Amino acid sequence: MGLHFDVSACVRATSKFSQCTKCVDICPDSISLVDNLPSFSLSTGTEAAACVGVCPTEAFALSDFSTTEFFFSFLESKVRLISPKINVPCISVLSVEHLISLALASDEKITIDLSSYDEDSLLFEHIENRIDEANFVLSSFSKKQLSTNHIASKEPKKENESESEDEVTSRRSFLGNASLEGVVKHKKAFDDAVDEDELQKFEIDASVISKIKDKNLPNKRKILFTTLKRANIPDIFEVLPEEEVSFTSQKFVDESCTNCQICYRICPTGALSSNGKFSLIHFDAMLCVKCRLCHDVCEPDAIQLQSGFEIKEFFEPTQRTLATFNIKRCNECGNNFTYTGGEQTCPRCAVEEEEAMFLHDNAIRMRGEEE
Repeated sequence: MGLHFDVSACVRATSKFSQCTKCVDICPDSISLVDNLPSFSLSTGTEAAACVGVCPTEAFALSDFSTTEFFFSFLESKVRLISPKINVPCISVLSVEHLISLALASDEKITIDLSSYDEDSLLFEHIENRIDEANFVLSSFSKKQLSTNHIASKEPKKENESESEDEVTSRRSFLGNASLEGVVKHKKAFDDAVDEDELQKFEIDASVISKIKDKNLPNKRKILFTTLKRANIPDIFEVLPEEEVSFTSQKFVDESCTNCQICYRICPTGALSSNGKFSLIHFDAMLCVKCRLCHDVCEPDAIQLQSGFEIKEFFEPTQRTLATFNIKRCNECGNNFTYTGGEQTCPRCAVEEEEAMFLHDNAIRMRGEEE
């Protein structure tokens, strides 16, 4: 089971100013940044499953396992235990949104098996934090909760695990093979293993740029939408601390905003948007994946996180207007621009006029020196 990466879905590919390092932070031994993009070896597999669950835009995926397909197949089955021993490669492959959606969609309580993990490891802490966050969010509007199981199981290892060990043994034993045919065979296996360990480097080409322009909502958010529609609407809508919710947010824009248009043009999901005249900034919290890209590219740092997230957004999504601007037509070029007072000239024409005046004054000065 290998790790796959969709460059066009990564926020670091969208802008060099992106500060997102979630995949590297949770999988420091498997993923590194090369030329501003995540990189990993071909041999990387389930040991980096956590990056799949933590990536806000679903840029990472595992071959032979789909979190979306798992969601539906799990609910169709009679099993209510999520375990790396029976139905997932690693618990960390599931995001907080997946966990919330599974709890809401299931008629019976779901138990998550943590017995395979070292309780002192970073991975165990990460998984526990994800489960705690899911339960915390659930508690604000539902009685459903996820439970955990820490008791070790005596079940045998999966077949693919033993095969993986055999492959490692095969790679290490090629030097001990006496026959030429065997040496050639194992030499190829060894070379393949070396190639798999080499770091993959990803680049941004024309096809990637074309895909980046598309606004795509991750499947995990679509699943959450679906399950929330079936959930009971609470009598009181709570407000959760912003730092306790990792997968969405509410924002506001302060007076330093210049309407440069970068934030809503660059937003990967369309959570931030505008109208045809670019005279306002809209925000839809249920489309926000909290990738923080809009914050990273905002030069005046005008976009801020609201201190609390209103659960009401789950049940009554609202497109809010964060800022409005006075748009006028430039007297010079005729293009619309954000008018802040003074002459009705757009910034581009103002710069061109300033440059023209500088060249004119410089020419007069040079003629004066020649005379």
